[in-house]
Amino acid sequence: MSEPSFESATALAARLRSGETTAVEVAEDCLRRIDAGNTQVNAFTVVTHDLAMQQARDRDRALAAGAPVGPLHGVPVAIKDLFDLRAGVPGTFGSVPLKGFTPDTTTSYVQRLEDAGAVIVGKTNAPEFGHKGVTDNLVSGPTRNPFDLTRNAGGSSGGAAAAVAAGLVPLAQGTDGGGSVRIPAAWCGLFGIKPSFGRVAEVARPDAFISSSPFVSAGPLARSVGDAALMLSAMAGPHPRDPFSLPASPVDLAALPADPASVLRGLRVAWSPDLGGFPVDPRVAAVAARAVEAMAAAGARVEQVDVRLPADQQELAALWNRLMGVLYADSLEGVKAWGFDLVRDHLDELSPAFRDIVLGALDRSAMQARADERLRSLVLDAVADVLQGVDVLVTPTLAVLPVANRDDGTTTGPSEVGGVPVDPSIGWCLTYPFNFTGHPAASVPAGLADGLPVGLQVVGQRHDDAGVLAVGAALEAVLPWATTYPGAGA
Repeated sequence: MSEPSFESATALAARLRSGETTAVEVAEDCLRRIDAGNTQVNAFTVVTHDLAMQQARDRDRALAAGAPVGPLHGVPVAIKDLFDLRAGVPGTFGSVPLKGFTPDTTTSYVQRLEDAGAVIVGKTNAPEFGHKGVTDNLVSGPTRNPFDLTRNAGGSSGGAAAAVAAGLVPLAQGTDGGGSVRIPAAWCGLFGIKPSFGRVAEVARPDAFISSSPFVSAGPLARSVGDAALMLSAMAGPHPRDPFSLPASPVDLAALPADPASVLRGLRVAWSPDLGGFPVDPRVAAVAARAVEAMAAAGARVEQVDVRLPADQQELAALWNRLMGVLYADSLEGVKAWGFDLVRDHLDELSPAFRDIVLGALDRSAMQARADERLRSLVLDAVADVLQGVDVLVTPTLAVLPVANRDDGTTTGPSEVGGVPVDPSIGWCLTYPFNFTGHPAASVPAGLADGLPVGLQVVGQRHDDAGVLAVGAALEAVLPWATTYPGAGA
């Protein structure tokens, strides 16, 4: 058996179902590791010792009674500290005014994880309301990258990614509105997928339509594609109260090809080193290019393409910030139902960057917002053009290696890459255009540069989540990464 800290969730689930180990034993071991290791990486905002042990006991009793058990029976899972609510578990949203808030409801996809048998071990750190591509806030501070503790784990699901990469937990749930699963996956050497918009239903209230502009999806972070596929299959599925939820996947998302590398033979790959104009650090570019060469060597038909986006990367980053500003302002309207009017009563307690995004949204007219959707439509057309006649588009996930943490809660990404100005919140991420479009997209570990992980982004055809998972598994077969995690051993 592999080292317990880095055992795959799939193997662990099999051992639990067979009775080789118990959910209580697994939960106790996981909680010990979190208690011992979280001080290094600062991944968890709260560890749910009592809840986890109660759920573990319930799972063991169900198995002993011969009751049907779910695919994640007894597997420890961490959930994100944003709108990924679990009744009775404190959630701060990385926001000072919400310290001590405890919801009385559970988010639909968190409930599905529990229904599949997962044991919830805690909530993971995120930037305030998820407003930037790194994880740092004024409540819990920065999440540290397991590959270099002076650097950031990425965001906004950075706590989730660091917890998995450090071997504290086998699986973690994230959300992705601009790359928030893929960004920390890339910096922490994980596989993370933003599924097609609607693949994982979300019952959002009071605004059922809030996650559509830009498209926000919940997804898994894992050390293997098989583990991520197992978790995604448990989360996926339609819900009558989500107006955007897709019908059930026509294929079992957990069933990866028996011979993963065979997927690359004849695969039609469009390769863009810069997604049509993003500056990319040469070290990142070299690792991503080598990964694409490995795809070609394994039989993929790779063609370098010119992605013709309708605006430059700075204008598109500004578009993303404006769209997210409306989403945040709408979210704060919903938060009022919990007794918090953050704009009226707590404006000076919000982080300056987040405050500015919200206030900017409140000043925009309805027609200005519709103009932004028209520009977003042109991005959709550009992506549709490049995906025509191919199976996947691949790009570097990010333009840079992990950035150094600050000590005042204000860590950001770079403001320039190779002398080219970029927006420090998101402009160094080649991820957010696919939140304009809703295509499934994953970050797959491509290799290391200066000892730090680099991700390769794989973008699939609309609704082809299974295809993106299969390509990820193929890359895992030809570019294995399981032994790269600090402490994982050879």
